[in-house]
Amino acid sequence: MELDKALEFAVILAWQDLMTGGQVLSARVEYESKRGLPVDFLTVWTLRSGGYQDRACDYSTRASPAHPVGVRFTNSYHSNALAHALDFIMKNQDQFTHPDDAWRPHLVMIQPPTPELAAEATAWMAGTRAAGSNRVGSKANARRTVPRRGPNPAAFSPLPSNGPGEVVDDRSGFPNGPWCR
Repeated sequence: MELDKALEFAVILAWQDLMTGGQVLSARVEYESKRGLPVDFLTVWTLRSGGYQDRACDYSTRASPAHPVGVRFTNSYHSNALAHALDFIMKNQDQFTHPDDAWRPHLVMIQPPTPELAAEATAWMAGTRAAGSNRVGSKANARRTVPRRGPNPAAFSPLPSNGPGEVVDDRSGFPNGPWCR
């Protein structure tokens, strides 16, 4: 299954939960993908009547001061179904195919689901649970690693410090470089 289709199913499974605060006309999932690397952040938006857009939630695979790991709901939205589905998808990205243009930002548009599409999404999630493939962290999946981007914090030593406002010598070898002015 393609990653975009799995994300569509995740939102469809949570459609009733996303209907809070008015009629939801559509939803979208935004993420940026890089060739050969897993998606590390995505956002789910809803579009309500009158053209109002609300961010329903974010999902991050890496912790930062702005985003904890996992799903974070905003604007009074909450859905256990969406949280579980996104958690499964993001932790098992190697089970999904990625689009050929996996180097650019992606937008997955989701319209109100038909009963057939809702049944297909429900059957897909039930199938993933029945197959036991959502056992992330189990011994069967212990050898799976997800490449991470960014520097290795252990490879860098902290700057010497004698207190706030201290001036530290430039050790770059480029005295009076443009960043020193």
